[in-house]
Amino acid sequence: MSGQTPPPPEKKNVMPRQPDLSDSEYQTIANFVHKESGINLLDGKKELVRARLAKRITQLNFQNFKSYFAYIMSDKSGDELVFLLDALATNLTSFYREPQHFEFMSKVMLPELAKRRQKPGGGGPRLRVWSCACSSGEEPYTIAMEVIEKNPFFGGGGDFRILATDLSTKVLNVAKKGEYGPESVKNIPPTILRNFLTKIPHEKGGDHWKINENVRRLISFRRFNLMDPLPIRKNMDLVFCRNVMIYFDRETINSLVNKFFAILEPGGYLFIGHSESLSGLPHNFQYVAPCIYRKVTA
Repeated sequence: MSGQTPPPPEKKNVMPRQPDLSDSEYQTIANFVHKESGINLLDGKKELVRARLAKRITQLNFQNFKSYFAYIMSDKSGDELVFLLDALATNLTSFYREPQHFEFMSKVMLPELAKRRQKPGGGGPRLRVWSCACSSGEEPYTIAMEVIEKNPFFGGGGDFRILATDLSTKVLNVAKKGEYGPESVKNIPPTILRNFLTKIPHEKGGDHWKINENVRRLISFRRFNLMDPLPIRKNMDLVFCRNVMIYFDRETINSLVNKFFAILEPGGYLFIGHSESLSGLPHNFQYVAPCIYRKVTA
């Protein structure tokens, strides 16, 4: 009809264009991340970096990676650096992952340690464990439940503590909460599940499971960068550093392994991931079994 104003064009939902990541920008970010965290991004992970950071760049209204990186460097609070490292860290874990480690711990290491500690001057039922890349908490909770259930010398009111650290604040928040869905708890043996977790309703429907307080109180969760001076000086009986060193270069791995040796008690153990090895590295650990090493001193 003449004289009427035509309707406005229909709005279309257009996804914002993700910024491109040039080779030089990628190299700058990769070098920076390696310096700050030891994570090696230099082996063809450009697309991973672009994909994980593009949404953040758009959210903060930056036009490109160069301006975003400049913002990180100027952020005196360090909060955006934490976000960057959170975004680029890989956090894959599960309860009872690589179960042979927990079997060795329960059947070999802890009985051996208990026998030594029960002797006069042996130090009593003291046990210190460091889960140094604990992710969302499944590893340290598995350690705690195994010790309580199968090693009463340490778990029955003994001096038993676990330090659980990770680079990512995001996964640490999940770990501290200690709540997991049915898919997450499927690998937990039924007896352990009944004894140490409580079924709770979930806001989105269905049941979740919460780690009981008697397990949670044994664990201290803390953000820690493995490139920093270690948060402990000595007296660890067992260090779990599994599936972490695959992201590090040889020099970083060598430095870290030497640090672990220094903080472990004589006879203490280091557990690494199934795809990792200390072969070819200059170290003083004794090989015990695949992925298991022991500190032996003269």
